[in-house]
Amino acid sequence: MPLPPRCIVGLSAVPSERDLRREKMLLWVSDSGQKIGIFIPFLRKRRPTLPRSCENCARRSSEDFYRADLGSLGFRDALRVTEENTRYRGWLVRRICGLIAVSGWKIPVDVSQDLPERIWNSRRIREITSGRSFASGGDNDSQRRWKEKVMELLAEIHSPLSFFLLRFCHWILLKVLNRLLVNLQVHRGQTATALRATATSNSPLVFLSTHRSQLDGLLLSFVVFSQGMGALRVAADERLWSRNLRAFLKRLGAVFLPAPKEERRKEEEEALADAVAAAYVEEVLRSRQPLLILLEEPSAWRRLSARARRWLAMVLGAVRDGAVPDVLLVPVGISYDVVPGGFRGEGLSPLGVGGCVGAAARALRRRFGCARVDFAQPFSLKEFVSRLRPFPPEPSPEELWFPSALGAAAPDGQTAPEPPRAEQEETEETSIGIHCLCDAISCSAISSVGVTAALLLHRHLQGVLFSRLMVDFVWLLEEILLRQRDVGFSGRLRAVLEHSLGLLGPRVALRRLSALGDALVLPDDSVEAVRELGYHSDAVVTVFGSEAVGACAVRAALLELLPLVPSSPDAVSAVILGEKELHRKILELLRLLPTPLVGLQPCQPPELQSRHVLEKLLLCGILEPEETEPKRRRCDLAPSFREKWDGESGERSDSDGDGGAPERCFRLSEPQGSPGFFRFLCRLLHPTLRTFSRAAAFLDRPTWPQPEEAYVEALMDFLDEGDGFVLPTRTLALGSLQSFKNLGVLEELRSAAGSQLRLSELFRSDARRERLRAFIQRFTD
Repeated sequence: MPLPPRCIVGLSAVPSERDLRREKMLLWVSDSGQKIGIFIPFLRKRRPTLPRSCENCARRSSEDFYRADLGSLGFRDALRVTEENTRYRGWLVRRICGLIAVSGWKIPVDVSQDLPERIWNSRRIREITSGRSFASGGDNDSQRRWKEKVMELLAEIHSPLSFFLLRFCHWILLKVLNRLLVNLQVHRGQTATALRATATSNSPLVFLSTHRSQLDGLLLSFVVFSQGMGALRVAADERLWSRNLRAFLKRLGAVFLPAPKEERRKEEEEALADAVAAAYVEEVLRSRQPLLILLEEPSAWRRLSARARRWLAMVLGAVRDGAVPDVLLVPVGISYDVVPGGFRGEGLSPLGVGGCVGAAARALRRRFGCARVDFAQPFSLKEFVSRLRPFPPEPSPEELWFPSALGAAAPDGQTAPEPPRAEQEETEETSIGIHCLCDAISCSAISSVGVTAALLLHRHLQGVLFSRLMVDFVWLLEEILLRQRDVGFSGRLRAVLEHSLGLLGPRVALRRLSALGDALVLPDDSVEAVRELGYHSDAVVTVFGSEAVGACAVRAALLELLPLVPSSPDAVSAVILGEKELHRKILELLRLLPTPLVGLQPCQPPELQSRHVLEKLLLCGILEPEETEPKRRRCDLAPSFREKWDGESGERSDSDGDGGAPERCFRLSEPQGSPGFFRFLCRLLHPTLRTFSRAAAFLDRPTWPQPEEAYVEALMDFLDEGDGFVLPTRTLALGSLQSFKNLGVLEELRSAAGSQLRLSELFRSDARRERLRAFIQRFTD
């Protein structure tokens, strides 16, 4: 089967009428004053390469560290090491060029040799040990015991780097990755930007990455080492590795938090473990060693992990305490054609040496296609924190849910209790983590397997001709590039499509049609196949997340008007939707869905996000502005049946009632050159919304209160009982749990026995829970 070439180039296509029309749209100014640049990927051969930092949170960093000239440096395959990468030439060099290149990679000086003494004399340790006795010993004996405990904790966290093992294992990793992957693409301009930024600011780099596989830490360590950015310290999860393997990985740069003991530690010992970890992070940053923090849960993507929040808190504390003047944060996106280790990513158990060798042997039997690592523009942590401002208070659950979901008004004279705010919205480190997670997702390249899986799952689940799939592939590729998201593949269209179908393997069947000179592509209709296609197409959902939210909001508004719309083919296109109603539904849906899913900046207030969604619907052609008369009704219909609407709803005015400007109205339309685009957008969020609806139905079953982990496992079993198109993944289950917490449906109780979940008083009645489920279903039915 032909495979995509290693060099990434722009795909070519015959310019269509839609391309020529969009070529004139060089700049479009939205109503909110934002300028959105439009580029034509096929006609102008332009591709996004250097993602810039957020203008709202890191404006100075965006200006200081961005270099437009670095965008022309192009890509390189980090796994392709030839004699050109060495100082030597010749027959023998060509056969051992990898070993020679690895031996020449620069390793900066490790942390200082007196690290144990520096940790022991740090301010954090002195605050805990001063004036406190350990066990029953005297002062000297107590200090000795404290020091032994500190050294024991430090040994759990850190081991000195072994330069020989580091080079040898990276050479082995180079060989293994060449067997697993077709190529590993890295943009030269992105790595040059990170190196120039750290040299200019004299600040250490902290990489904040997405987490899709257990291979991510090793892969990023190899990339950072091979690109001359130093030996990476990886904040690893001790739950994923056995004790013996952790000891080996620490010699290669892995850093582990002190593992919790089976017996409950005393309060002083817990505080001491946190202090030792924080002091160690300060020393790593002071020595300017790069640090990697994996942001996502190992079993659930698009969800910031508690462990990542803990590491970010220590980095932020090091800057606050003056251990380092500043830190440069670099969001990192990793994309695979096929994620090594399978698509489930759940039920992970500690991996030992034998298990690691067995997993490597099984993985070497197949290739996982292409991989790509994208580095977003670095930005200053100190600047981000200085610009971090609390957002305006969001409406309480009663203000949002009573009129829309519960069908009643909040009782007069009563103040509704404030819902419990999630911890990830209250702390600075969580705000940083959520923002960097969204940036890392937005800079990740889209794989060819992801594009193919999205088309098969959301457009052609019943089968499609190969020639038709090629046309839709080009269409979806153009839409992705127009949204300034890059792709991680290149080459001839037929070869790229055959490559992606080959990697999907048994989930897709091809039937040759000799009479037509074509082939029929048939996705497997099993639940397992639908789950895997949904997993592969997950990255495409984030590209169109904001438009998908708007499309589902428009669909919900249309469904409410169906009883008033005559049964004619053109009736839906005759419905006129008011701006206020659309904003209200978009806000409701934005509040329901996880932030990293919709592809919007989390630092923007919800009202601005809603306006941005509406403007993107206008830009892509889903909605068209409707010129209305001064007395035209909000959510009006065509003139032929306007009288029926007036008779049932009464007179309504466009204005706000205070002499303001008339409200804008819109009409649903079909974008030229994109038939079925509206339905495709609605289908993208269908698995998520259906899972949330099923999770709302599940609220009737548990006995409250109960532990969070027990709730998630029971919810997963309940989702498995549903229809096949509901993808019962742990990610969606955890996403529904977090949304229900944020919306005040579930409350979290903390006690000595652990965290417990219970239903809030507002949703303890069967009628309220049924209305909650109906509220979610109206966005997807």
